Amino acid sequence: MSDDLQKLKRERERWRSERLDPARKRNPERRDQFTTTAGIEVAPEYDPFDLNGFDYLSELGFPGEYPFTRGVQPTMYRGRFWTMRQYAGFGDAEESNRRYRYLFEQGQTGLSVAFDLPTQMGRDADHPLAAGEVGRVGVSIGSIEDMETLLDGLPLDRISTSMTINATASILLALYLVGAQRRGVAWNKLNGTIQNDILKEYIARGTYIYPPRESMRLITDIFSFAAREVPNWNTISISGYHIREAGSTAAQELAFTIADGVAYVEAALKAGLKIDQFASRLSFFFNVHNNFFEEIAKFRAARRIWARLMKDRFKAADERSMMMRFHAQTAGSSLTAQQVDNNVARVTLQALAAVLGGAQSLHTNSRDEALALPTEQSALLALRTQQVIAHESEVADTVDPLGGSYYLESLTQEVERRALEYLTRIDDLGGAVSAIEQGYMQREIQNAAYAYQRAVERGERIIVGVNRFTMESAAMPDILRVNPQTEQKQREKLGRLRANRDSTAAAGALDKIEIVAREGSNLMPPIIEAVRSRATLGEISDAMRRVFGEYRPPNVV
Repeated sequence: MSDDLQKLKRERERWRSERLDPARKRNPERRDQFTTTAGIEVAPEYDPFDLNGFDYLSELGFPGEYPFTRGVQPTMYRGRFWTMRQYAGFGDAEESNRRYRYLFEQGQTGLSVAFDLPTQMGRDADHPLAAGEVGRVGVSIGSIEDMETLLDGLPLDRISTSMTINATASILLALYLVGAQRRGVAWNKLNGTIQNDILKEYIARGTYIYPPRESMRLITDIFSFAAREVPNWNTISISGYHIREAGSTAAQELAFTIADGVAYVEAALKAGLKIDQFASRLSFFFNVHNNFFEEIAKFRAARRIWARLMKDRFKAADERSMMMRFHAQTAGSSLTAQQVDNNVARVTLQALAAVLGGAQSLHTNSRDEALALPTEQSALLALRTQQVIAHESEVADTVDPLGGSYYLESLTQEVERRALEYLTRIDDLGGAVSAIEQGYMQREIQNAAYAYQRAVERGERIIVGVNRFTMESAAMPDILRVNPQTEQKQREKLGRLRANRDSTAAAGALDKIEIVAREGSNLMPPIIEAVRSRATLGEISDAMRRVFGEYRPPNVV
């Protein structure tokens, strides 16, 4: 140990005995132990001894260079700000298109589409199981006509479009591509992302259709097709967001998301793709929760783990294949129906953590989303939150402003260590798909969610306005109400479409999907042809259902 460190160690012991211990006796600390949401103990102070053996170049490096701890771009936001998205969609395509145009007029820089549950589950609006859900939690899209209306007037060759869609991702991508082609926009000019992350649906969310292995085949078909035909499209957004919303810790969110990413890479390699053909188009989607520094540490650890996996395990040679680019969304599960204005403060802190953590794209939730889909006014305030951070806080003026913080670097290492422990366990179980089939990740999330809820109920975790600082009554804000006529309107549109299309061509295109599904060749071309023939989303989904069947989850105890 150098003389300087010896001196520092003596001074630290002096400070603890002369200052810290007496202060604790005079004013006992608020809790016996301070921990993050992942259970990581937080010390009263951090210094170089908390980074024992820390190697600057291998652990941190420089922005835009391996292992990308400090960000994927050398200049980060000094060059341009993150893409500001507002996740939006409700009612029918016409209503949602009006909201998109409004948000773009107010400075939104990326389109982020929310779909209703029937669309997510591959059911047309006139299917019996769609009753009561059409247009409720997102926009109802059933045909190429709906997609054209949704995108009307939007500059598809100049915007980045993100579609939060999983089980029916292949169909929504086909609808988008055919819609763009009809507008005269070449596919190589399109920029965007489909979520397309089916594994997290089995883990945490539930909007799956087909069994896991058949779903993985669809995903690799999209990878292969897009690498040839839509080179600027991100073919998957590997999502930890919903894992966190289901109640996971930060370390679990990170580990389970990366485990899913590993499974997608392995499936693509098994399908014959080369790592550097597709890896640069993989993207990620993370939650931003309330523990400010833990969230920043999570993002830094995520980049470092992914870069090392891609380089060492998968032998990627292209540096772009090692970059983890991610979208972040503030935590919907942290919003409260009580005292909704408190949600503005929560979202602001979460958004700032995403920016300091180096997100490429960000959605800020609206104050009223614990009650309903956001009103136009609430969505605007959420967008303005991002704009204030970008243009007024000046936190984006230097790259990685928190880099080198003893606390943050120590926390990053500990989040990384815990995530790697989970990844090892998942590997031992045979990988993410096998772990999902055995219910491992589901059980871990359930246990974490239960522990967190119990801590809230005991008052160990304070939720302002819920278990502390409550009020007897508060005025209910105006909320968005979806037009009750939307469902009937969508049913009538589908009826007209089926009556006016070439039914022979549509039936032939759907038969082709079944044939290809059985044969094992790429499904994207016949799905696109079915879209062109004006087959509906539900009909295309059903064609694959007849071959793949539907998934029934195991009991998780």
